[in-house]
Amino acid sequence: MSEAFRGEFNQKVDSKARVSIPAAFRRILEAGDPDFNPDLGKEARAKFVLVYGGDKREFLECYTVAEMRELEKQIVAMPKGTKERRILERNMITLTVTLEIDSDGRIVLPSKARDKIELTADLLKDGVETVFAGTLDTFQIWRADTFEAAISRQAEEEIEELKGGADILSLLPPRPAA
Repeated sequence: MSEAFRGEFNQKVDSKARVSIPAAFRRILEAGDPDFNPDLGKEARAKFVLVYGGDKREFLECYTVAEMRELEKQIVAMPKGTKERRILERNMITLTVTLEIDSDGRIVLPSKARDKIELTADLLKDGVETVFAGTLDTFQIWRADTFEAAISRQAEEEIEELKGGADILSLLPPRPAA
């Protein structure tokens, strides 16, 4: 992947469950969709894969088409019938939907995806804030209040991990010798 999903963007979901994909993320999704044809101008539509599986996850995970194909190859390489493969197939293949970005840069969040992050009809009625969080080769869609709570929890855990005031970059493995 030449470009990475970076940053966090607050995006409002309207009463029809439509939400704009941040422009920076759209460019990466277009580059990661082998069927995307920019020569079509406004008719060009990038696709991506939204994963709503994973019981412990409080977010939706979004993959470029190319990145999902790589993940699928890893799953296919696993022995058939194993517990690990079944878990991955159910959560990362079955509980997914391929979405197409419309000409205004928006998607409609499907019902199961809305249920996953608890975007209820009452919340959608007035519009609800979500957070698009870049995580390098994927991005996540969170309900904004859930994201803030998760960040707060993670900050507390990081304080424990970085006892003695160690620099956060100390968590990286050493660089390989040149």
